Amino acid sequence: MRKLRHRFLAPMVAVSALAVSLAACGGDGGGTAGSSASASQPGEKIKLTVALFSDFHYAPLYEAFKKTHPNVEIVERRSQFNDHHTNLITQLTTGAGAADVVAVEGGYIGAFTPVPDKFYNLKDYGLERRKSEYLDWKWQLGVSNDGSSLMGLGTDVGGLAMCYRPDLFKKAGLPADRDEVSALWPTWDAYIETGKKFVAAKVAGAKFTDGPGEHFRAMVEQAPVGFYDDQYKIVAGTNPEVRKAYDMSVKIVDEGLSAKLAAFTPPWNTGIAKGTFATMVCPAWKTGTIKDQKPGEGAWDIAAVPGGGGNQGGTHLMLPKQGKHPKEAAELIDLLTNKESQIMLFKEASALPSLPALYDDPAVADYVNPYFGNAPIGKIFTSAAKALKPQHVGPKAGDVLLAFNNGLQRVEQGKQNAEEAWTQALKDVGRIK
Repeated sequence: MRKLRHRFLAPMVAVSALAVSLAACGGDGGGTAGSSASASQPGEKIKLTVALFSDFHYAPLYEAFKKTHPNVEIVERRSQFNDHHTNLITQLTTGAGAADVVAVEGGYIGAFTPVPDKFYNLKDYGLERRKSEYLDWKWQLGVSNDGSSLMGLGTDVGGLAMCYRPDLFKKAGLPADRDEVSALWPTWDAYIETGKKFVAAKVAGAKFTDGPGEHFRAMVEQAPVGFYDDQYKIVAGTNPEVRKAYDMSVKIVDEGLSAKLAAFTPPWNTGIAKGTFATMVCPAWKTGTIKDQKPGEGAWDIAAVPGGGGNQGGTHLMLPKQGKHPKEAAELIDLLTNKESQIMLFKEASALPSLPALYDDPAVADYVNPYFGNAPIGKIFTSAAKALKPQHVGPKAGDVLLAFNNGLQRVEQGKQNAEEAWTQALKDVGRIK
């Protein structure tokens, strides 16, 4: 979902280390081994705990569920993004403390799909019937590595766009209309050329973009192959698309386009509100993050992302076997992810549906967001999602991304030149097992 998506920061390393121990203590990979479930009696009072990493705007959906399940109490608990996922692996490793329903973001799901024995198989609760509704790649992310188990149902996807400040573009003498802005940068090279014009205009107090890290990730994820090949082998050091994305990101630094702000930090939040940078890579859910900073209605608008399409983020809902009421938990996630719910969450939380039939539904396709200058976000983000050609995402993609982002940060801080930072990043990736 939205906000707190500062994904692959240092805690991700700890998650990968924990994932090793989680896999080591895995069970038979099927059935209900380790389950504490028992059949609920008619009218029995049941409490379901839902663990999330931000406000998913589920409150009205909980109330709708309780109308058909009056005996069920739903308790939601939230943690910070990285803490949420680290805690979940610890809970699964120790066998205690996991919620009935857990949200797992796409960057972390590879740590869980090798151990289906730790989660209920949603096929056992009739949810395999939902397969035809989903984007194929989104469905597959929720399937165990061995194909035996349906481990999670998808919530949203993060179709990519580029958010920009019309006021700053006008000050720089650049077009400010979203269609004209989109036409400025069909490619990432063209995006950088636009940035150079912005810098030349010397707009007081503003840089062209926030920083290179999110751009690097977007470019890598637009490529046919990213950090992993189709055998789940890390190929980041030999994949020319990764080096191309790195070099392009270094250009953002070298040409003076960057405000040198790390996403989701307090200075970055302030920059959104105060307009200290003019553009940023913008998956659908990030529009909610922008609005949270209260920059003012119409301060930001939305254009197409360079390179055509892409996805960043998105979540699955899963049921750890520590839960005692999997039937009711499965029915809850069925409701939370159905068509009506995904439409509501798109409007309320900028959560782009993962059900492609909705991309042609007027409620999504024709939706405009008044906070972003009546931007047709339904059209913009669904077009990006349709254009996506999914990659194979390995279990430690977060660690690999972190290694390269750390390298870009060293370049930005003047601690290393681009080649030195690249060499060290490859060494850091080489240590990832």
